[in-house]
Amino acid sequence: MDYQSYKQYFTTSLEVVNESEVEQLIQLIIDKYKVGKTLYVIGNGGSAATASHFAQDLSKGTRKDVGTIRRIRALSLADSVPFITALANDDGYETVFEQQLRTFAVKKDVLIAISGSGNSPNILKAINWANENNIHTVGITGFNGGKLKQICKQSLHVELNDMCTVESIHSFIMHYIALRLMEETD
Repeated sequence: MDYQSYKQYFTTSLEVVNESEVEQLIQLIIDKYKVGKTLYVIGNGGSAATASHFAQDLSKGTRKDVGTIRRIRALSLADSVPFITALANDDGYETVFEQQLRTFAVKKDVLIAISGSGNSPNILKAINWANENNIHTVGITGFNGGKLKQICKQSLHVELNDMCTVESIHSFIMHYIALRLMEETD
């Protein structure tokens, strides 16, 4: 595939995104920002990189200037290699996100899970714990959404059977959300 063909494929693939799902996520983040809640973002592999980047963009990339006092509180739970590896070693990899949530999350915070397949055991375990503990859950998925799409309170789904392009579209959406939030938060 040449560059022009991929560019056309990517642009066409963006059409599968439900814009109302994007708008609902933006509104959720604004609502949680207004009441000082924290957003936790999780993912594995490429989705972990997207989770890390999204959390950073929310916390830093949405502020108006360096002196901004009130900021979006967002953390990627995919970032602490010592914490993740200790949990994986002692409690099993499937618990690495759930256990961090047990440490940090409080009621009415938000857990955003990014997963191309929607079937990663550690993601599903974290979502189940969050649902049981009054944490608002959002699944950002690809393919058919997997189990994640079914168990989250809110979904942003990219129905496309191509992991590379799903991950690229997820990143595109996250950048759009950060730009919108920069405009819409004080």
